[in-house]
Amino acid sequence: MKTIADPEVGQESSSKLEGLYHVIILNDDDHTIEYVVEMLQAVLGLSQPDAVARTLEADSTGSSIVRTCGLSEAERKRDLIHAYGPDWRLPRSRGSVAALVEPAAL
Repeated sequence: MKTIADPEVGQESSSKLEGLYHVIILNDDDHTIEYVVEMLQAVLGLSQPDAVARTLEADSTGSSIVRTCGLSEAERKRDLIHAYGPDWRLPRSRGSVAALVEPAAL
């Protein structure tokens, strides 16, 4: 007779064990506020007010957490930010906004 074992106490799904990570954008002088707002709306689906708030935070403090999620999604969003390309409004803009992924402090 085959029995189904009960899951061990404390065993969690892999998605819960994965943990949370922040996607962080870094401020620079090679992208306009308009570009960053548009990019955050397009890549992360932020509302216009949220995108403006995150952009202004990065502008004033040097960085802003724009998403907190699982590692694979955070890496995917970071890569999409990097793939967004230069700001067409500024001739000196040669690439996308810098973004990084860091573990979220619990």
